[in-house]
Amino acid sequence: MAGTIPREFIDEVLAYTDIVELIDSRVPLKRSGSNHMACCPFHGEKTPSFSVSQPKQFYHCFGCGASGDAIRFLMEYEHQSFVEAVEELAQMAGLQVPKAAYTGTQQKQAPEHFELLDQVSVYYQYQLEQSLNTSQGSHSVHTYVQQRGLSPEIIKTFGLGFAPPGWDNVLNVIGAGQQQKIQALFETGMLIKRDEDTSDKAFSDKRHNKSPFYDRFRERLMFPIRDRRGRTIAFGGRILGDGKPKYLNSPETRLFHKGQELYGLFELKQALRKIDRILVVEGYMDVVSLAQFDVRYSVATLGTATTVEHLQKLFRLCDEVIFCFDGDRAGRDAAWRAMNNALPAIKPGKQAHFMFLADGEDPDTLIRQKGKSGFEAEMDQAMTFSEFFFDNLMQQVNIESLDGRSKLIDLSKPYLEKIQEGAFQTLMIARLSELAEIDRVSLLPLLGITSGQGAGIPAAQKNNFSVMNAAGARRPQRGRAPQAPSPVKKAISYLLQYPILAETSGDPGRFSSLELEDTTVFVQLLDLLQNDPHLTTARILANWQNKEQHQYLAKLAVEPLLISDEQAIYREFNEILQLLTRQYQQQRFNQLQRNEKLRGLNKLEKSEYLQLLTALKP
Repeated sequence: MAGTIPREFIDEVLAYTDIVELIDSRVPLKRSGSNHMACCPFHGEKTPSFSVSQPKQFYHCFGCGASGDAIRFLMEYEHQSFVEAVEELAQMAGLQVPKAAYTGTQQKQAPEHFELLDQVSVYYQYQLEQSLNTSQGSHSVHTYVQQRGLSPEIIKTFGLGFAPPGWDNVLNVIGAGQQQKIQALFETGMLIKRDEDTSDKAFSDKRHNKSPFYDRFRERLMFPIRDRRGRTIAFGGRILGDGKPKYLNSPETRLFHKGQELYGLFELKQALRKIDRILVVEGYMDVVSLAQFDVRYSVATLGTATTVEHLQKLFRLCDEVIFCFDGDRAGRDAAWRAMNNALPAIKPGKQAHFMFLADGEDPDTLIRQKGKSGFEAEMDQAMTFSEFFFDNLMQQVNIESLDGRSKLIDLSKPYLEKIQEGAFQTLMIARLSELAEIDRVSLLPLLGITSGQGAGIPAAQKNNFSVMNAAGARRPQRGRAPQAPSPVKKAISYLLQYPILAETSGDPGRFSSLELEDTTVFVQLLDLLQNDPHLTTARILANWQNKEQHQYLAKLAVEPLLISDEQAIYREFNEILQLLTRQYQQQRFNQLQRNEKLRGLNKLEKSEYLQLLTALKP
């Protein structure tokens, strides 16, 4: 589709969206004065510096500088494109996005890529159906599905399929000789480009003078990987014989990022309205087998370790995440990596547990042996986060010696620093205090944590801004005096926080020729607000989306004003307008003076010159 989403529609979507409600559903917020605060989801921190303003419909982190409106939040937090973010907010508001919603080559390609991968998925499903229900398909996949006891319902729910033997099935059936489609199949990871120096002579001879591409997946049980909207974005394939690798995943593409996606998450959300807990397992087949026994709340990582993004996504859906790993060394190492990534993601009320399986066991074999109730009973015995954490570290030290207890503190420090300040961090420190046999007051400095750290005021705000006094105004910090903002910068700040000021500011055009910094933005802002002086800060900033001035304006939108009385702000803003008007007059007067010396003035210029001379008299 060609065209863009109309600016008016974007404004309408933002007007229907409550940014506090949107962010709170993903990052729990706490009211702090007129704003809402949380630890920033975009960088690790212990004390809240992430502020969300309901009146402004705008967020800003005083630590890392992240800021924006509801659309920007979804783009950054959910890794969505601009169009996807608008679509989600529109859906929440019950609005229909205009048809012409995509611009640029990449955006125009995205819907085609999704559609193409869905076609591949349907092709694979058809091949599996043929193998299971007729004599024309593969005997190997028929046998495997029977051994696993997969029901037609589960096969349909997860869209399982079969990639038949051969080098060019997808290439010929889906690509169908169309170069644009073949290129898209390559870009989505379904095809591999043949290396001209390939050592596979049989393959080379067969493909001679034909397409330089061949199918990535051959003779594998196929698992489509779906995004949050159920669109196919990649595939995982399990070998049916003894070949290697056992599982093969699609490569990273523009649609598919392993560190952000989880297999089975879409199906989980389709199956459960209320999600109490989520089980993270290691393989596609584990997820499918557990669902076969009505354990519908499992997901799997996609050939990568559990990432912070994975954990944040899961904790937005539920309060408890259980990791299920093999009990061997490799499984425990994987669990430790998951634990490390979970540290900054665990917020108040969130819990992580670790379930280790006996040698030779996997979730599939365990649930077949014990059934759903027996499997869930095993889950209930999973180690708590603190048990796993300290159990692992205690194995590395001799806790009976002073040196061992000292080493335990040193080993714990870098991990405890990542935990957000609150009850969980306090209890973890208390447990370390018991194990190391040291009182908490003495332990805190050793961990680099001071008692009452960050009480009430975000650390980043203390460092970067003046300290808030009891009345809500800010006291200048001691030391170097802050540089006074220019009048234009002040005026922009006032307009961003009090847009109604533009209503009586007169013609913005009179300032357009001012040779002052930020004049262009100031004039544009005045012009925008004179047409609609009731825009929120977020909707104002949306007009500078993806422009270099956006970050600058976002920062001004959250900087504290030196005066808080509304009438005083009106007076100062008008004084700034008068000052800028006088500066414009002086600038124009000087220009006319230069012209008079160079070439003389015409009648109109002489009249203007005399008017300015009168206006500029002290």
